[in-house]
Amino acid sequence: MTEAVKLLTRGKVRDIYDVGDDRLLLVATDRISAFDVVLRNPIPDKGRILCGLSLFWFDRTADVIGNHLLSPDRSDFPEPFRSDASLAGRSMLVRRAEVVPVECVARGYLTGSGLKQYLAEGHVCGVPLPPGLGEAHRLPEPIFTPTTKAAEGHDLPLTFEETVDLVGEGLAERLREVTVRLYERGADIARQRGIIVADTKFEFGFVDGELILVDEVLTPDSSRFWPADGYAPGTPQPSFDKQYVRDWLDASGWDHEPPPPELPAGVVERTEHTYREAYERITGERFDWYRQRMGVPDRG
Repeated sequence: MTEAVKLLTRGKVRDIYDVGDDRLLLVATDRISAFDVVLRNPIPDKGRILCGLSLFWFDRTADVIGNHLLSPDRSDFPEPFRSDASLAGRSMLVRRAEVVPVECVARGYLTGSGLKQYLAEGHVCGVPLPPGLGEAHRLPEPIFTPTTKAAEGHDLPLTFEETVDLVGEGLAERLREVTVRLYERGADIARQRGIIVADTKFEFGFVDGELILVDEVLTPDSSRFWPADGYAPGTPQPSFDKQYVRDWLDASGWDHEPPPPELPAGVVERTEHTYREAYERITGERFDWYRQRMGVPDRG
């Protein structure tokens, strides 16, 4: 990188560069976050897996809603990015959007923070649910459970009414509709490949007055993926996402506030394997093929 490059923001996982002409370059790093805190250890190739899966899903959801993707090919990037081989497979040139300040979460199953809120209050983000549900139970239908989009710290749950207060009724209704439709599309495709999408989150923005899908889509960072063949409601499920990291952190006694503990090498290795397996199950192709197709150096 050179001094002429303008780093716009550095998020928990992505570095975003302003490259002019209302375009951004999104770089998915190997950083991993849990409980809204960036952990000390990177997960090798994680950024490429997120990028590859997002490309897969952008292609399969374009009829539901447009997205910000212009090109994932380094040959289309402006310099100095075009010459930076380390960006291969982990970067996307996208349209710059005015991002909606709401994390749009869809849940098809009860787990995580949704389960905790349900057990305490009988609802999730104001959506009433039947009594007697427990860990990993399938919901009668997918629900929209938005949260705040915090620049730092923890995202907080929002009711639909609170979402209306933030963005207006028309946009709130559109976000709910599209979020559930995207979840249903992704859950259906993933189920055909032996994976249950328990929940996931989307981000949206406006380009020239059009609402579009931005950031990542249905990745192990933004979703809970469970193996369908071992699904057993009433108990925590094995997963193809970062739940293993969350579980290890909880077992370590960490209070979810910075600084986080360092991940053991075995946790890093298992997480890398889990992310790769998620990519390969969902896309039906070996991750090494994606690396080759995108021109990733052998040890990139």
